[in-house]
Amino acid sequence: MVLLKPPGVYAPQHDTSLLTKALSRERLRPGARVLDIGTGTGALALAAARHATGARVTAVDASRRAVLTARLNAALAGLPVRVRRGDLCAPVAGRTFDLVLANPPYVPSPDGALPRSGLRRAWDAGGDGREVLDRLCVSVPPLLRPGGVALIVHSGLCDPELTVKMLEKERLSAEVTERRTVPFGPVMRARAAWLRQRGLIGPEQSTEELAVVRAERVA
Repeated sequence: MVLLKPPGVYAPQHDTSLLTKALSRERLRPGARVLDIGTGTGALALAAARHATGARVTAVDASRRAVLTARLNAALAGLPVRVRRGDLCAPVAGRTFDLVLANPPYVPSPDGALPRSGLRRAWDAGGDGREVLDRLCVSVPPLLRPGGVALIVHSGLCDPELTVKMLEKERLSAEVTERRTVPFGPVMRARAAWLRQRGLIGPEQSTEELAVVRAERVA
């Protein structure tokens, strides 16, 4: 897909690609309801709209610029994706879905605080990288219909097995289904010294593992 990728909007990267691969493995019924949390350019939402016949796709992002970009990309692709602005799942409270996709912020941050504005909102996620992930593990399960699936991508630095355990605590069946090792991007390279100091990466490490956690509400 050809996408608009304006400055200030998180552009599709390795994590987007890995989550798209996981999406392609899902069998969705015609007219399935899909939610894309943290849509950025709308790449995953558009992939979901193409993947399932008549899919009803809703995309959410906290960034006004991302919301506008996703709407424009959906219009250019001729795909009926609804894009809402808001914090994580708040814009769709009370609704349920057959599939929830999430590519949340997951990069550990030296200042430990979540930014309230700017592009750093797309990756900064507290001192351990789990501040947004932990919220998703609690807020996503109520969004799933019986048989519904959630696909969440994040770095191996943030402990995918903990994500699995938290989702299982919410009575979902969960496991890591996709893994990929990728070179550090600009943000990880800039923070490498701090990450080594924290013991989060090895002395010579210049790659990270990405993982997709798949969770299902068993009917």
